[in-house]
Amino acid sequence: MYDWLNALPKAELHLHLEGSLEPELLFALAERNRIALPWNDVEALRAAYAFNNLQEFLDLYYRGADVLRTEQDFYDLTWAYLLKCKAQNVVHVEPFFDPQTHTERGIPFEVVMRGIKAALVDGEKKLGISHGLILAFLRHLPEEQAFQTLEQAMPFRDAFIGVGLDSSEKGFPPRLFERVFAKARSEGLHAVAHAGEEGPPEYIWEALDLLKIVRIDHGVRASEDERLMQRIIDEQIPLTVCPLSNTKLCVFEHMGQHNILDMLERGVKVTVNSDDPAYFGGYVTENFMALHEGLGMSEAQAKRLAQNSLDARLV
Repeated sequence: MYDWLNALPKAELHLHLEGSLEPELLFALAERNRIALPWNDVEALRAAYAFNNLQEFLDLYYRGADVLRTEQDFYDLTWAYLLKCKAQNVVHVEPFFDPQTHTERGIPFEVVMRGIKAALVDGEKKLGISHGLILAFLRHLPEEQAFQTLEQAMPFRDAFIGVGLDSSEKGFPPRLFERVFAKARSEGLHAVAHAGEEGPPEYIWEALDLLKIVRIDHGVRASEDERLMQRIIDEQIPLTVCPLSNTKLCVFEHMGQHNILDMLERGVKVTVNSDDPAYFGGYVTENFMALHEGLGMSEAQAKRLAQNSLDARLV
């Protein structure tokens, strides 16, 4: 089944580039940039990947991202991810990047953007993987800082297709970012947002009605609100679901509890994605395999999930 799933043409619509930083590359970049790490070796770092919640993961995620310093670092990060995509027949990607994670520690915006974009362009030329890049705002930082990031991004407007909203969901509802999303949309950018992972269904309503998003990242808690579910079905609003991430971060205790196939059968346009694969145990094919092993996903369901991802592309 793995080989069949691996060969299935797929798109990935929910991937944080910083979350694809594998321990081996992390250590290599730390050595290149002469950065001391709190872990003795790759095995010690992997052993630290035991999270009880989203915040515990984010603490480690931001610590790991600190090794990214130069344009070449961001190129190498993105290129390594694209090679994984090529091996798994992921033919289109729309990854997130978090510029505030880097500008907050003194890395110029253009260093981040140029490294990532150069790799994506090479990926299209050399690997045949099309792309659309999404700039994500960190919701635990004030909206004023998101405005500053958007302003920094405008000289590179042609390099990305949309804006998103990620980081800690609890206590940071989408309504806090209504103005900056309106500004981004006025610049012709698509809008997406993380909602309904740890946060309640109300956050999904806000993201739809206030941020005017066209795609929901995660969104699994929509099933708690029947009126919301019907809206998502009626309007065919895609959900970029990340099964391994959801179980790793205890949104579901185990894969057998996951609701993705139930939502699929109800007519929700759900898709399968890897979120932060270096931390959560697998890329897109591994997420498909987890659904097959944990939920009994059929070949017909896998085909529909893969087609949903291709249909839900922004470009």
